Amino acid sequence: MPEGDTIYRAARTLHEALAGQTVTRFETVLPRLARIDDQTPIAGRIVERVSAAGKHILIDFSGGLHLRTHMRMSGSWHIYRAGERWKRPRRDMRLVIAAGKYVAVGFNIPVAEFLDGRALRRQDDLRRLGPDVLTPRFDRDEALRRIDAHAESEIGNLLLNQRVIAGIGNIFKSESLFLAGIDPFAKVAGIADSDLRRLIAIAVKLLRLSAADRRHDFWVYGRGGKPCRRCGTPIAYRKQGTDVRATYWCPKCQKG
Repeated sequence: MPEGDTIYRAARTLHEALAGQTVTRFETVLPRLARIDDQTPIAGRIVERVSAAGKHILIDFSGGLHLRTHMRMSGSWHIYRAGERWKRPRRDMRLVIAAGKYVAVGFNIPVAEFLDGRALRRQDDLRRLGPDVLTPRFDRDEALRRIDAHAESEIGNLLLNQRVIAGIGNIFKSESLFLAGIDPFAKVAGIADSDLRRLIAIAVKLLRLSAADRRHDFWVYGRGGKPCRRCGTPIAYRKQGTDVRATYWCPKCQKG
């Protein structure tokens, strides 16, 4: 599943390409979106804004209509110039928005819906999102409060709960826990609030650097069996949680 930084960069790219432009063509193979387009055509509307909310992308059109998409595991947005050949097969296309010089194509997007302003405010997944690490208004105290409310949860699982803290995915879960020196399988109840605050600060820094295209070699993620960059101990790997998500950690550097 794309992480918050990937979604943020995708939303920024879509905004730069489409915002302020009039939609000249809208196409979809998703029946629910097609019905709305038949009733209130998207073509002719102006793309006002594209933004990210956790792992959701929101496209705001004139007339108070909003498109919410979620990539899940396989979805993606591509931007092409008009007439440019797509890099994915047409069978993977789910929706197309042409505006100005660019065409935005959503491939294999499993979640997409049009919402008016009232429905957007009441949309359950958005309404229940935890503090988003990539927004300027990120509330660290509220994030800590929500983490502390799950005392019996393993911290590695909890960081992926978007209703607790939004934006962190599997990569930066492992990376943040390593840099904070915290065992990913430790229960929240056994971790001091000072360590949790430091963990939150590290996650925020990593995600924001990545969103700004500041990349680095991973400390532990994807390095199972390789020597720790700090101590040389082989990096451990194990599936974690009900969703069996991959967790990487250093058994020596993350003892507690």
